[in-house]
Amino acid sequence: MKLIISSVSGEPIYEQIKTQIHSAVLSGELKAGEALPSLRKLAKELRISVLTVTRAYNELADEGVVQNIQGKGTFVMDKGNELMQRQLKTRIRESLAEASRGAKAAGIPLDALDRMLEEEYRKK
Repeated sequence: MKLIISSVSGEPIYEQIKTQIHSAVLSGELKAGEALPSLRKLAKELRISVLTVTRAYNELADEGVVQNIQGKGTFVMDKGNELMQRQLKTRIRESLAEASRGAKAAGIPLDALDRMLEEEYRKK
């Protein structure tokens, strides 16, 4: 996973790190049990303070996205935990709302949209 940090975006750097890691976990790019880069390694890579990375990792741990294990590192939590399930459902609802708006704008009836969803769901 490659993190992209912008110093001119107006968003705090720790938030940028947190958002990108969170998205990578929800998308499946980062798998359950996978280790994140060490605090020092990521800070050096991004040329930022270790404290900034620490804050991002700690907030992700508070949200149940990752787990900090003393002396071993930071690891991605299983998507099966309750908080991750809620976050995934929220993300799915947002995507479905967007798809519904698009279908209405294109004049696609609900039954056709339903079939499209079923086709996508059944793809491997």
